Amino acid sequence: MTSPVVHSKTPHVVVPSACVVGEGALWDHRTSTVFWVDIKNPGVWRYHPETGKHSRVDAPERVGFIALTPDPDIVIAGFKSGLARFHLFGGEIQPLVSPEPESPGNRINDGHVGPDGALYFGTMHDEETDPTGAFWRWDGKELTQFHEGITVTNGPAFSHDGRTLYATDTSNGTIYAFDLDNGQLGKPRVFVQFEEGWGHPDGMAVDAEGHLWVCHWGGSRITRFAPDGTVERIVPVPTAQVTKCAFGGPDLTTLYITTAAIGHDPHIDPMAGHLFVVETDTRGQMANIFEG
Repeated sequence: MTSPVVHSKTPHVVVPSACVVGEGALWDHRTSTVFWVDIKNPGVWRYHPETGKHSRVDAPERVGFIALTPDPDIVIAGFKSGLARFHLFGGEIQPLVSPEPESPGNRINDGHVGPDGALYFGTMHDEETDPTGAFWRWDGKELTQFHEGITVTNGPAFSHDGRTLYATDTSNGTIYAFDLDNGQLGKPRVFVQFEEGWGHPDGMAVDAEGHLWVCHWGGSRITRFAPDGTVERIVPVPTAQVTKCAFGGPDLTTLYITTAAIGHDPHIDPMAGHLFVVETDTRGQMANIFEG
């Protein structure tokens, strides 16, 4: 059995954001800006590598992810109460849809704009004890559930060719794959089952070659999985709770990584919650823009 390659470069802190739960790394190619959120100290961060400037805007409630819209200053935010348009400068909020108004103990977690322009996102039990979460698709008009009974959801993310959707049951350590046929998602199949000692699968990104980069909550690493589910590469990260990654930079080869500080002693894990960056030899994919 061949051992996986360990990435030759170590991620380093680029913004000492000290997020309670940093998540949702997202690159906007139009403005050369990386965005991310702090779920439990609610806010949206942005960093412009060319100038080195970074800033944060407070959010009115817990926010699991943001998605790009045609206006770079307006995003779709996955708030606890539902999806909304959120103006990053004025702070205006336009509620759009609430997937589970009957489940006040749930919140929206991770999300992604698919190649079809629709939003794919997950809900989860905010206290992380009950399997009340589900995965949803929203195209701006119709809201559809496609998988349920999950305590902590992460992803979803599409393959490079748009034929496979990956979605994670973090609590059970399982990454599922859904085959897409004529616009319809098939039944979930197990793509990867995390092994003991790996931590838990968290956020993910797919590169232009169809490999899935998965962050390990409690595992201090990112793993690049080949399309057949085998481990191709390990990227060690010098903090324990690795939450989400996104490719950015002018060539989409720079990997930005969010992390979480919750529950960690800053004297023991001083880099927890910061935004990390590392160069790769792999090209990512541009984020899709939600126009619905």
